[in-house]
Amino acid sequence: MAPYLKVARDKGLVSADDAALVERAAARVGEVVPEEPPARLHGDLWNGNVLWTNDDRVVVIDPAAYGGHREVDLAMLALFGLPQLPQVMAAYEEVAPLAEGWQDRLGIHQLFPLVVHACLFGGGYGARAARVASRYL
Repeated sequence: MAPYLKVARDKGLVSADDAALVERAAARVGEVVPEEPPARLHGDLWNGNVLWTNDDRVVVIDPAAYGGHREVDLAMLALFGLPQLPQVMAAYEEVAPLAEGWQDRLGIHQLFPLVVHACLFGGGYGARAARVASRYL
């Protein structure tokens, strides 16, 4: 995340104070996120890459697959507002329950995409990353 945070800071898209908050929170990932084997992740899982068919099935498109912590994809769905998020989360919990407190950890997984979005789109993404980061300090 550090290279993106530097770009955002250099472009004035995130303040030095906000960048420091994000860096401190990111340094705590190992303390906050429970260890588990890597899972296959979509890599760009936001509501625009989740399509619902006419027969109530779901199709996930445009993967940028990699291995990582399985809470990351769920955090991405929550970050960008999947309308069916409660149903997806309930189904996920039924099939592959997550470690206790996973809802409270979604934000730490959202820091990286928020910083990347700050670099790409500006707006309030940098400040939003700092607000999220402050929850983990």
